[in-house]
Amino acid sequence: MVGALIVVIALAWAWIVAGAGMGMSAIEMTRMPRDMVMTPATWTPAYAGLMFVMWWVMMLAMMLPSAAPVLLIFARISRQASVSKRTWTPTGCFAAGYLAVWAGFSIVATIAQWTLEASELLSAMMATTATWLGALILIGAGLWQFAPLKQVCLRYCQSPIGFLTANWRPGRFGAFRMGLAHGAHCLGCCWFLMALLFFGGVMNLWWIGGLAVYILIEKVFPIGHGLSYAAGIGLIGWGALLLVTA
Repeated sequence: MVGALIVVIALAWAWIVAGAGMGMSAIEMTRMPRDMVMTPATWTPAYAGLMFVMWWVMMLAMMLPSAAPVLLIFARISRQASVSKRTWTPTGCFAAGYLAVWAGFSIVATIAQWTLEASELLSAMMATTATWLGALILIGAGLWQFAPLKQVCLRYCQSPIGFLTANWRPGRFGAFRMGLAHGAHCLGCCWFLMALLFFGGVMNLWWIGGLAVYILIEKVFPIGHGLSYAAGIGLIGWGALLLVTA
């Protein structure tokens, strides 16, 4: 199970670094100036599909490391409870439910990206072009760190055993429902953090990697709650500074 997770995560990161099918590696896009003039992409059904896949694989790369504890614990419990010892099916159903939630988020993110580009608020480099919008994203993400719902979701994410005990359902469909529930808690915890990609650059590796590391620390280590409040203060301060100096 550990080996399979490592392979999936590694493949997801490799695809993102390679450029997610956009004809240019993420390394090249990260090095380009933020204000570089480029021809905006033409939104066709095929391009929209590519953007959805880009977002979904990116979510997989960023979120699976922090979801590994609950997946591994679930696989162990399923193995102990199963006479046949076939844990791949229920664990796969749990993972499918978890990833389905992030697929839903990826659809919303793709629509948001298209809307922002159509309004000329997002550059061809997939970063905000308006200072006020970037500031609002930072402040909104910072405020969400203090939201009661964020903290409730974070507690569930930090306690995989507690989550599994409170939400256990038998069978494959039960495993899928549990995956949906855990994915919903992760979404509630991290969705506004993912919106920061619109500020830093959707394909900027520094932002992608930095957010992935932050989410892993926030969800896995005991300092998570304190770190979330500290990050909230920092984001609000950064956004306010942008508004003042704009």
